[in-house]
Amino acid sequence: MRRFGRTLVTAALAVTLVGGTAGWASGDSQTAVTGPPPGTDAWQADTVSGRSLPDPATTAPREVAAFFAGLDDAARHRLLRSHPLVVGNLEGAPLPLRYEANRIAVAATGEARYASLAAPGRQILAFDPRGRGQVVEVFGDLERAEHVSVIVPGSDNDAAGYDTRRKPATGPAGMARSLREATGAESGTGSGSGSGSGSGGSLAVVAWIGYTTPVGVGLDAADGRLARAGAARLARFTAGLDAVGAPDPVLFCHSYGSVVCGLAARHTDAADIVAFGSPGMRADTAAALRTGARVWAARGPSDWIADVPNVEFAGIGHGVDPTSAAFGARRVPAADVEGHTGYFVPGTQSLAAFATIAKGAAR
Repeated sequence: MRRFGRTLVTAALAVTLVGGTAGWASGDSQTAVTGPPPGTDAWQADTVSGRSLPDPATTAPREVAAFFAGLDDAARHRLLRSHPLVVGNLEGAPLPLRYEANRIAVAATGEARYASLAAPGRQILAFDPRGRGQVVEVFGDLERAEHVSVIVPGSDNDAAGYDTRRKPATGPAGMARSLREATGAESGTGSGSGSGSGSGGSLAVVAWIGYTTPVGVGLDAADGRLARAGAARLARFTAGLDAVGAPDPVLFCHSYGSVVCGLAARHTDAADIVAFGSPGMRADTAAALRTGARVWAARGPSDWIADVPNVEFAGIGHGVDPTSAAFGARRVPAADVEGHTGYFVPGTQSLAAFATIAKGAAR
Protein backbone atom coordinates (compact mmCIF):
# COMPACT_ATOMS: atom_id res chain seq x y z
CA MET A 1 0.00 0.00 0.00
CA ARG A 2 2.85 2.37 0.82
CA ARG A 3 4.47 1.56 -2.53
CA PHE A 4 1.21 2.40 -4.30
CA GLY A 5 1.05 5.68 -2.40
CA ARG A 6 4.59 6.59 -3.38
CA THR A 7 3.73 5.82 -7.02
CA LEU A 8 0.77 8.19 -6.89
CA VAL A 9 2.92 10.92 -5.34
CA THR A 10 5.61 10.44 -8.01
CA ALA A 11 3.00 10.60 -10.75
CA ALA A 12 1.48 13.76 -9.32
CA LEU A 13 4.89 15.41 -9.04
CA ALA A 14 5.83 14.44 -12.60
CA VAL A 15 2.61 15.77 -14.06
CA THR A 16 2.86 18.94 -11.99
CA LEU A 17 6.46 19.59 -12.97
CA VAL A 18 6.11 18.73 -16.62
CA GLY A 19 2.64 20.13 -17.02
CA GLY A 20 2.96 23.31 -15.07
CA THR A 21 5.88 24.97 -13.36
CA ALA A 22 8.67 23.82 -15.68
CA GLY A 23 7.69 25.64 -18.82
CA TRP A 24 5.13 23.30 -20.37
CA ALA A 25 2.46 25.98 -20.27
CA SER A 26 -0.27 25.87 -22.87
CA GLY A 27 -0.92 24.61 -26.34
CA ASP A 28 -3.65 23.22 -28.54
CA SER A 29 -3.94 19.44 -28.85
CA GLN A 30 -3.04 18.27 -32.35
CA THR A 31 -4.20 15.29 -34.38
CA ALA A 32 -1.24 13.62 -36.06
CA VAL A 33 -1.46 13.45 -39.84
CA THR A 34 -0.38 9.96 -40.79
CA GLY A 35 -0.88 7.48 -43.58
CA PRO A 36 -0.61 7.91 -47.34
CA PRO A 37 -1.25 11.30 -48.97
CA PRO A 38 -4.58 12.53 -50.37
CA GLY A 39 -5.37 11.02 -53.75
CA THR A 40 -4.08 7.56 -52.86
CA ASP A 41 -7.37 5.84 -53.72
CA ALA A 42 -7.34 7.28 -57.25
CA TRP A 43 -3.66 6.38 -57.59
CA GLN A 44 -4.26 2.75 -56.63
CA ALA A 45 -7.19 2.52 -59.03
CA ASP A 46 -4.91 3.60 -61.87
CA THR A 47 -2.40 1.55 -63.87
CA VAL A 48 0.47 2.21 -66.23
CA SER A 49 1.05 -0.10 -69.16
CA GLY A 50 -1.28 -2.57 -67.46
CA ARG A 51 0.81 -2.58 -64.27
CA SER A 52 -0.54 -1.76 -60.83
CA LEU A 53 0.98 1.27 -59.13
CA PRO A 54 2.97 0.86 -55.89
CA ASP A 55 0.99 1.25 -52.68
CA PRO A 56 2.24 4.48 -51.02
CA ALA A 57 1.58 3.02 -47.57
CA THR A 58 3.25 -0.36 -47.86
CA THR A 59 5.66 -0.47 -50.81
CA ALA A 60 9.28 -0.13 -49.72
CA PRO A 61 11.04 2.95 -51.13
CA ARG A 62 13.57 0.75 -52.96
CA GLU A 63 10.70 -0.99 -54.74
CA VAL A 64 9.22 2.40 -55.63
CA ALA A 65 12.57 3.45 -57.09
CA ALA A 66 12.72 0.25 -59.13
CA PHE A 67 9.16 0.82 -60.40
CA PHE A 68 9.95 4.31 -61.69
CA ALA A 69 13.24 3.13 -63.19
CA GLY A 70 11.18 0.84 -65.41
CA LEU A 71 9.06 3.68 -66.83
CA ASP A 72 9.84 6.01 -69.69
CA ASP A 73 9.62 9.79 -69.29
CA ALA A 74 6.17 9.97 -70.84
CA ALA A 75 4.74 7.48 -68.36
CA ARG A 76 6.40 9.19 -65.41
CA HIS A 77 5.03 12.59 -66.34
CA ARG A 78 1.58 11.20 -67.00
CA LEU A 79 1.55 9.89 -63.44
CA LEU A 80 2.77 13.14 -61.89
CA ARG A 81 0.18 15.18 -63.79
CA SER A 82 -2.62 12.81 -62.81
CA HIS A 83 -1.54 12.24 -59.19
CA PRO A 84 0.74 15.10 -58.07
CA LEU A 85 0.09 14.74 -54.33
CA VAL A 86 0.97 11.06 -54.41
CA VAL A 87 4.05 11.35 -56.63
CA GLY A 88 5.26 14.39 -54.68
CA ASN A 89 5.18 12.46 -51.41
CA LEU A 90 6.24 9.05 -52.64
CA GLU A 91 9.52 8.00 -51.02
CA GLY A 92 11.77 6.43 -53.63
CA ALA A 93 10.33 8.34 -56.59
CA PRO A 94 12.88 10.32 -58.67
CA LEU A 95 13.74 13.65 -57.03
CA PRO A 96 13.12 15.94 -60.04
CA LEU A 97 9.74 14.28 -60.56
CA ARG A 98 8.80 14.97 -56.94
CA TYR A 99 9.87 18.62 -57.18
CA GLU A 100 7.70 19.08 -60.27
CA ALA A 101 4.76 17.21 -58.75
CA ASN A 102 4.82 19.35 -55.64
CA ARG A 103 4.83 22.58 -57.63
CA ILE A 104 1.61 21.36 -59.22
CA ALA A 105 0.16 20.18 -55.90
CA VAL A 106 0.92 23.48 -54.14
CA ALA A 107 -0.62 25.53 -56.93
CA ALA A 108 -3.68 23.28 -56.99
CA THR A 109 -4.56 24.18 -53.39
CA GLY A 110 -5.28 27.77 -54.45
CA GLU A 111 -4.32 28.86 -50.92
CA ALA A 112 -2.30 32.04 -50.52
CA ARG A 113 -0.50 30.68 -47.44
CA TYR A 114 1.18 28.04 -49.61
CA ALA A 115 1.73 30.07 -52.78
CA SER A 116 5.40 30.89 -52.14
CA LEU A 117 6.26 27.19 -52.02
CA ALA A 118 5.58 26.98 -55.77
CA ALA A 119 8.01 29.79 -56.65
CA PRO A 120 10.66 29.07 -59.30
CA GLY A 121 13.82 27.51 -57.91
CA ARG A 122 12.16 25.88 -54.91
CA GLN A 123 12.86 22.18 -54.43
CA ILE A 124 9.87 20.99 -52.45
CA LEU A 125 10.43 17.30 -51.80
CA ALA A 126 7.14 16.70 -49.97
CA PHE A 127 3.96 18.68 -49.47
CA ASP A 128 0.80 17.60 -47.65
CA PRO A 129 -1.95 20.21 -47.13
CA ARG A 130 -3.84 18.19 -44.52
CA GLY A 131 -4.15 19.75 -41.08
CA ARG A 132 -1.63 22.56 -40.63
CA GLY A 133 0.33 21.18 -43.56
CA GLN A 134 3.67 19.43 -43.89
CA VAL A 135 6.53 20.46 -46.13
CA VAL A 136 10.02 19.21 -46.91
CA GLU A 137 12.48 21.39 -48.84
CA VAL A 138 15.91 20.61 -50.25
CA PHE A 139 18.74 23.16 -50.22
CA GLY A 140 21.53 22.12 -52.56
CA ASP A 141 21.83 19.34 -55.11
CA LEU A 142 20.51 16.23 -53.37
CA GLU A 143 21.09 14.06 -56.44
CA ARG A 144 24.84 14.71 -56.45
CA ALA A 145 25.61 15.57 -52.83
CA GLU A 146 28.48 13.84 -51.08
CA HIS A 147 26.96 14.71 -47.70
CA VAL A 148 23.34 15.18 -46.64
CA SER A 149 21.97 16.76 -43.48
CA VAL A 150 18.36 16.80 -42.34
CA ILE A 151 16.93 19.45 -40.00
CA VAL A 152 14.22 17.91 -37.79
CA PRO A 153 12.45 20.81 -36.00
CA GLY A 154 10.26 20.96 -32.92
CA SER A 155 7.04 22.69 -31.94
CA ASP A 156 5.14 25.29 -33.97
CA ASN A 157 6.46 24.29 -37.38
CA ASP A 158 4.17 23.51 -40.30
CA ALA A 159 3.63 24.22 -44.00
CA ALA A 160 1.28 27.12 -43.32
CA GLY A 161 3.91 29.08 -41.42
CA TYR A 162 7.01 27.73 -43.13
CA ASP A 163 7.75 30.91 -45.09
CA THR A 164 6.83 33.29 -42.26
CA ARG A 165 9.59 35.81 -41.65
CA ARG A 166 11.82 34.80 -38.74
CA LYS A 167 15.08 35.86 -37.19
CA PRO A 168 18.00 34.84 -39.41
CA ALA A 169 19.33 31.30 -38.94
CA THR A 170 16.23 30.17 -37.04
CA GLY A 171 13.40 27.95 -38.19
CA PRO A 172 14.01 24.89 -40.37
CA ALA A 173 14.77 26.81 -43.58
CA GLY A 174 16.98 29.36 -41.82
CA MET A 175 18.94 26.60 -40.10
CA ALA A 176 19.36 24.76 -43.40
CA ARG A 177 20.68 27.82 -45.22
CA SER A 178 22.99 28.73 -42.35
CA LEU A 179 24.45 25.22 -42.22
CA ARG A 180 25.16 25.16 -45.96
CA GLU A 181 26.84 28.55 -45.81
CA ALA A 182 28.93 27.49 -42.81
CA THR A 183 30.26 24.50 -44.74
CA GLY A 184 31.26 26.66 -47.69
CA ALA A 185 28.45 25.42 -49.96
CA GLU A 186 26.81 28.07 -52.12
CA SER A 187 23.35 29.01 -50.94
CA GLY A 188 21.97 29.61 -54.44
CA THR A 189 19.31 32.08 -55.41
CA GLY A 190 15.56 31.98 -55.49
CA SER A 191 12.43 33.29 -53.84
CA GLY A 192 10.39 32.39 -50.81
CA SER A 193 12.41 30.81 -48.00
CA GLY A 194 15.38 30.32 -50.31
CA SER A 195 16.49 28.30 -53.27
CA GLY A 196 17.26 24.65 -53.05
CA SER A 197 18.92 24.47 -56.44
CA GLY A 198 22.30 26.07 -55.80
CA SER A 199 25.11 24.67 -57.91
CA GLY A 200 27.98 24.87 -55.46
CA GLY A 201 29.27 22.59 -52.74
CA SER A 202 28.81 18.90 -52.08
CA LEU A 203 26.42 19.29 -49.13
CA ALA A 204 22.64 19.17 -49.42
CA VAL A 205 20.50 20.12 -46.44
CA VAL A 206 16.87 19.13 -46.06
CA ALA A 207 14.41 21.12 -43.93
CA TRP A 208 12.05 18.34 -42.87
CA ILE A 209 8.64 19.26 -41.48
CA GLY A 210 7.34 15.83 -42.34
CA TYR A 211 5.27 15.33 -39.20
CA THR A 212 2.61 17.07 -37.14
CA THR A 213 4.47 19.15 -34.55
CA PRO A 214 3.06 20.30 -31.21
CA VAL A 215 1.62 23.81 -30.95
CA GLY A 216 2.97 25.74 -27.98
CA VAL A 217 4.34 23.90 -24.98
CA GLY A 218 1.27 22.05 -23.74
CA LEU A 219 0.83 18.34 -23.10
CA ASP A 220 1.43 17.51 -26.78
CA ALA A 221 4.99 18.71 -26.25
CA ALA A 222 5.30 16.80 -22.98
CA ASP A 223 4.19 13.39 -24.24
CA GLY A 224 5.43 11.18 -27.06
CA ARG A 225 2.27 10.72 -29.14
CA LEU A 226 3.18 13.12 -31.97
CA ALA A 227 6.83 12.08 -31.77
CA ARG A 228 5.97 8.42 -32.32
CA ALA A 229 3.95 9.31 -35.41
CA GLY A 230 6.78 11.55 -36.59
CA ALA A 231 9.42 8.88 -35.98
CA ALA A 232 7.70 6.45 -38.35
CA ARG A 233 7.58 9.13 -41.03
CA LEU A 234 11.22 10.13 -40.47
CA ALA A 235 12.34 6.50 -40.74
CA ARG A 236 10.50 6.11 -44.05
CA PHE A 237 11.92 9.41 -45.29
CA THR A 238 15.51 8.28 -44.62
CA ALA A 239 14.75 4.98 -46.36
CA GLY A 240 13.60 7.08 -49.31
CA LEU A 241 16.92 8.95 -49.35
CA ASP A 242 18.75 5.65 -49.39
CA ALA A 243 16.55 4.39 -52.23
CA VAL A 244 17.56 7.27 -54.52
CA GLY A 245 21.25 6.84 -53.74
CA ALA A 246 21.77 9.66 -51.23
CA PRO A 247 24.52 9.20 -48.64
CA ASP A 248 23.65 8.34 -45.05
CA PRO A 249 22.35 11.58 -43.52
CA VAL A 250 23.24 13.59 -40.47
CA LEU A 251 20.10 14.31 -38.44
CA PHE A 252 20.07 17.69 -36.69
CA CYS A 253 17.25 17.39 -34.18
CA HIS A 254 15.97 20.50 -32.40
CA SER A 255 13.83 20.57 -29.27
CA TYR A 256 10.81 18.23 -29.67
CA GLY A 257 12.40 17.10 -32.93
CA SER A 258 15.05 15.36 -30.83
CA VAL A 259 12.29 13.23 -29.31
CA VAL A 260 11.29 12.25 -32.84
CA CYS A 261 14.91 11.42 -33.69
CA GLY A 262 15.35 9.42 -30.49
CA LEU A 263 12.39 7.21 -31.32
CA ALA A 264 13.41 6.89 -34.99
CA ALA A 265 17.14 6.35 -34.39
CA ARG A 266 17.18 2.56 -34.54
CA HIS A 267 15.15 2.59 -37.75
CA THR A 268 17.36 4.99 -39.72
CA ASP A 269 20.77 4.66 -41.33
CA ALA A 270 21.92 8.06 -40.07
CA ALA A 271 25.66 8.64 -39.89
CA ASP A 272 25.30 11.11 -37.00
CA ILE A 273 22.42 12.27 -34.81
CA VAL A 274 22.75 15.71 -33.21
CA ALA A 275 20.28 16.70 -30.47
CA PHE A 276 20.23 20.37 -29.49
CA GLY A 277 17.89 22.25 -27.20
CA SER A 278 16.55 18.81 -26.31
CA PRO A 279 14.04 17.91 -23.58
CA GLY A 280 15.20 14.27 -23.84
CA MET A 281 15.25 11.52 -26.45
CA ARG A 282 13.12 8.89 -24.72
CA ALA A 283 16.25 6.88 -23.87
CA ASP A 284 18.39 6.66 -20.75
CA THR A 285 21.66 6.57 -22.68
CA ALA A 286 22.98 7.12 -26.18
CA ALA A 287 23.61 3.37 -26.40
CA ALA A 288 19.93 2.73 -25.62
CA LEU A 289 19.00 4.49 -28.89
CA ARG A 290 20.33 1.33 -30.58
CA THR A 291 21.82 3.13 -33.52
CA GLY A 292 25.10 2.86 -35.35
CA ALA A 293 25.15 6.65 -35.67
CA ARG A 294 27.41 8.80 -33.55
CA VAL A 295 25.23 10.73 -31.10
CA TRP A 296 25.95 14.38 -30.25
CA ALA A 297 24.25 16.85 -27.93
CA ALA A 298 24.32 20.61 -27.35
CA ARG A 299 22.58 23.03 -25.02
CA GLY A 300 23.25 26.74 -24.66
CA PRO A 301 23.51 28.40 -21.23
CA SER A 302 20.35 30.50 -21.68
CA ASP A 303 18.19 27.87 -23.37
CA TRP A 304 14.92 27.61 -21.42
CA ILE A 305 14.82 23.88 -22.13
CA ALA A 306 17.15 23.50 -19.13
CA ASP A 307 14.17 24.34 -16.89
CA VAL A 308 12.21 21.32 -18.12
CA PRO A 309 12.70 18.40 -15.70
CA ASN A 310 14.22 15.33 -17.30
CA VAL A 311 11.60 12.90 -16.08
CA GLU A 312 9.47 10.33 -17.82
CA PHE A 313 6.43 8.87 -16.11
CA ALA A 314 3.28 7.39 -17.58
CA GLY A 315 4.20 8.77 -20.97
CA ILE A 316 4.83 12.31 -19.72
CA GLY A 317 8.31 13.80 -20.10
CA HIS A 318 11.15 12.65 -22.32
CA GLY A 319 13.76 11.30 -19.94
CA VAL A 320 17.48 11.87 -19.45
CA ASP A 321 19.14 15.11 -20.58
CA PRO A 322 21.21 14.22 -23.68
CA THR A 323 23.91 16.68 -22.61
CA SER A 324 24.41 14.93 -19.26
CA ALA A 325 27.46 12.78 -18.64
CA ALA A 326 25.17 9.89 -17.78
CA PHE A 327 23.61 9.91 -21.25
CA GLY A 328 26.98 9.49 -22.93
CA ALA A 329 26.57 11.60 -26.08
CA ARG A 330 29.48 13.52 -27.56
CA ARG A 331 29.24 17.14 -26.48
CA VAL A 332 28.97 19.99 -28.96
CA PRO A 333 30.32 23.33 -27.62
CA ALA A 334 27.51 25.85 -27.22
CA ALA A 335 28.71 28.33 -24.59
CA ASP A 336 27.93 31.32 -26.82
CA VAL A 337 24.48 30.21 -27.98
CA GLU A 338 21.67 32.57 -27.01
CA GLY A 339 18.19 31.30 -26.25
CA HIS A 340 16.44 28.22 -27.59
CA THR A 341 16.90 28.83 -31.32
CA GLY A 342 20.36 30.38 -31.60
CA TYR A 343 22.37 27.25 -32.41
CA PHE A 344 22.80 28.04 -36.13
CA VAL A 345 23.64 31.72 -35.73
CA PRO A 346 26.82 32.54 -37.71
CA GLY A 347 29.90 32.81 -35.55
CA THR A 348 28.71 30.48 -32.80
CA GLN A 349 30.73 27.53 -31.59
CA SER A 350 27.77 25.26 -32.19
CA LEU A 351 27.40 26.18 -35.87
CA ALA A 352 31.11 25.65 -36.47
CA ALA A 353 30.87 22.22 -34.87
CA PHE A 354 27.67 21.40 -36.77
CA ALA A 355 29.38 22.27 -40.06
CA THR A 356 32.27 19.94 -39.25
CA ILE A 357 29.86 17.11 -38.45
CA ALA A 358 27.81 17.78 -41.58
CA LYS A 359 30.93 17.52 -43.76
CA GLY A 360 31.87 14.21 -42.19
CA ALA A 361 35.04 15.72 -40.76
CA ALA A 362 34.29 15.43 -37.04
CA ARG A 363 36.35 13.07 -34.91
